[in-house]
Amino acid sequence: MTTNARAGDVATLDILGFSQDGGIFAFEEYGVQDGSGFPYANRYYIDTASDSYVKGTPIRVRLDDESASLQAARDKAREQGEAIVSQAELTENRGFTAGSNPVTELSADPSRMVVNPRPVIPPIDTPLEFRLETIPFGELEQCHGMGEAVGFRLLRIDAADGGKTQLVHEDTSIPKSRNCPTGYFIGAIQTFSSGLDLSRYAVLIGVQQIGFEGPNYRWMAVTGVY
Repeated sequence: MTTNARAGDVATLDILGFSQDGGIFAFEEYGVQDGSGFPYANRYYIDTASDSYVKGTPIRVRLDDESASLQAARDKAREQGEAIVSQAELTENRGFTAGSNPVTELSADPSRMVVNPRPVIPPIDTPLEFRLETIPFGELEQCHGMGEAVGFRLLRIDAADGGKTQLVHEDTSIPKSRNCPTGYFIGAIQTFSSGLDLSRYAVLIGVQQIGFEGPNYRWMAVTGVY
């Protein structure tokens, strides 16, 4: 007996880095769209102080041709991104991936991540901790009767201040660009140092969505001043 496997579209995450002053954080997600088979590449450039997209972004490229290569989509998105921050500058200021939890990780806690912000042993920094909570939004128009959407709030726990909790992000609505999200997980924490001091961070959030052939996974980021 054979079984036809149905799988959604899991976007690959590529953390690109920061601008030289840490004011912009950039990452890319790319893959092949389920259903259509079209390659796509999206680049996100975020103002780290305001946690908002830089003007003219995100950059979204989809090549509506099944024979087109994924690399061609990525190259086109990269070319457009050069007008925002050059690839060379991002590579030079990539920062440090202090924690990583890919879609395939089964043993980690998807709603909590605690890291040493920099690879300094013994540590000179207090631990950096984030926790994620989901918020029910019910059945939205973009769910097309296939499920109920959820948003999220992200909390930062300050170990240096007796475990004080700071609200970093809380959804008050679900943007249509997120389609119909049904779950979230903390996928990575990227930190950036200016000289000797930590100055910026980015928390990469994995977003599970209702897809054409199964659940899809996309990426978003929440940024802040350290």
